[in-house]
Parts: sequence; C-alpha cells; structure tokens
Amino acid sequence: MTRFLGVLFGLILAAMGAVAEPLLTATEGTTWEYAMTQEVGKGISLSDLKPDADGKVHMTVMYRVGDEEKIDGKSARRFEMHRSGVVSNTDILSVDDQAITCYARIGEDGERIKLAPPQKMLMAPIKAGTKWDYDGMISDMKVHQTYSIAAEEDVHVPAGKFHSFRVHLEQTAGGPAIAVDRWFVPGVGFVKDETTMKFPNGDLLQHIVLELKNPPKIASRPEVKATVAPKKISVGLAPELTGEVTTSFSSDLPKIYARWQGNALPEKAIIRAVWIAEDVGAVAPPNYKIDEAKVTANRAAQFGTFTISRPNKGWPAGKYRAEFYVNDELSEQVEFTISK
Repeated sequence: MTRFLGVLFGLILAAMGAVAEPLLTATEGTTWEYAMTQEVGKGISLSDLKPDADGKVHMTVMYRVGDEEKIDGKSARRFEMHRSGVVSNTDILSVDDQAITCYARIGEDGERIKLAPPQKMLMAPIKAGTKWDYDGMISDMKVHQTYSIAAEEDVHVPAGKFHSFRVHLEQTAGGPAIAVDRWFVPGVGFVKDETTMKFPNGDLLQHIVLELKNPPKIASRPEVKATVAPKKISVGLAPELTGEVTTSFSSDLPKIYARWQGNALPEKAIIRAVWIAEDVGAVAPPNYKIDEAKVTANRAAQFGTFTISRPNKGWPAGKYRAEFYVNDELSEQVEFTISK
C-alpha cells in the first residue's frame, strides 16, 4: 500500500509539473526555409520579380522568429518573412498551447496594420473537424473568414514526407476571394502553405505556394537591404479586362482598360485617372486632356479598373499617356501609342 501511494504521489507530482507545449515554437532565431512558387493572373505584372520560363516566379524565402514585443498587454513575437534581401512582411504573433494568434501585420513599406479582434490562425484541439470563424477589421477592411482543420494527411515537400493536419481558410467578405490551405505538423510548424486569390469575377489574381525545404533551425537574422517605399499605386494597361498588359493599341479597339493596385493607400484616398493625347497631329492640340475619372479607395490595398472608350470616329493614331493620382499627387504615369 505504501508503495502504491508513493507511485500515485509521484504521478500526481509529474502531472502537476507538466507544462503543455506551445503549438509553434517562438524561440528567437528559429528559421523555416521555404521554396516559393508565385503565379499571377493573365495580364497582371510583377514589377519587382521576373518570372521563369514557365511564367511563374521561383525563389527561396525564410520565415524567422524575431524580437519580442508587448501588444495589448500580451507577450508576442515578430515573425518575419525574408525575401530577396528584404523583409516582405511581418506577423506579430502570440503562441501558446491553445492557439496561434495574430495581433498585427507590418508590410514591406513599414506600415503597421492592427487586427481587431486578434486573428486565430490555428486553434486547439489539433484534430480533423476543429472549426472556428473570424469576423473583424484588418485595417479599415471588414472581413469574414471561416477556418477548419479539414483533414489529417501525409504531405510531401522538399524537406521530406510529413504526417500533417491540413488547415483550410476561406475569406468570403472583404477584398478578393481568398482560399488558403496550410499543412501543420506538431513540433515542426507549417510545412506547406498554398494561397489562391481571385477577382470578384472568378479570374485568378495570385497563387502562391510555400514548401518547406529543410527542417527548422536556429539561424542569425539575414542581412536586410535598405528598402525603397513602393509606389502608392501600380498600373497596367490592357485591351481587355483580363488581357495582357501592353502599351500599344489599335485604333479600332473598343476600350482600353487600366488595372490598378494600391499599396498602403491613405484612408479614403481619391484615386484619379487622367487620359491625355500627347501628340495626335492636327486632330487635337498637344497634351490634350481627353477624359478623367475617379474613385474612393475603401482600404489600403484597394484594386480596381478604369476604362476609356473609343471615340465614334476611332482613335487618332499617335502618342498618349495616362496619369494616375492619389489625393491629387501624381503617383504613376503610363505612356502608350495607338496605331492604325
């Protein structure tokens, strides 16, 4: 009996001393190295990245645990994504045995976006069938997201074969339609991440896949280049809504489409497009303003399309330009030509 009580007492002490492991390590310096494949929809340009022969961008990126900080009275860590020598984005995460929670995100331009309420990226219990929703504000954009641990399955990535839990996310309100699958492995982390973003009409906006190349390890912070703040707006002209970007058009074209993407736009920014005929001979004086249009951006990363229709007598051949303003500040200019 005495021996039994001793064993029982020992088990109780062991249970009292046991500490549940966090869902993801938050040890500073922990680094995950991923093979990234990025594809964009037809007619969308990647100004800072050059696609390979298959039309996709391939590169290695690193996700690294950085400095600790306090946010809303909670201890959190900076999880940085390093790409081509720059920190492309930073997640401010708290991690415990119940959840991985994102409190804020920082873009490449340094703008900090708070999530209200904080967003649960993963929740216990880690088993197929676990579900949760997120309704909140990301910056000034209201979003609705549904999460589920959709399956327990094997996944193959460059780092090897892993038995994982696939976390599925759907965003159906706020910005483009987004579908994300993340394969989570306890003790390792996310070994694969696949994100698909689509325009409201269903056309592809962007598709990104991250696959773990090596087991996570402690590593020094990579050297970071000095970054230049991105333009507030990027623009591409096309002959169709989802057509290839070009600067040469025919005089019988019904419409010219200007697809634009905002980057860290100010709150309620006014985006204005001005169409100008620079030199069309005797048809119009030099730098003649043809038309203009404007729209109010409802979020920092707003995107949209401006159009201009063919005149009744057709486009005069010559040189043109389209100017794009953010709150009356010229942010982008695209020169183009029209020929018979």
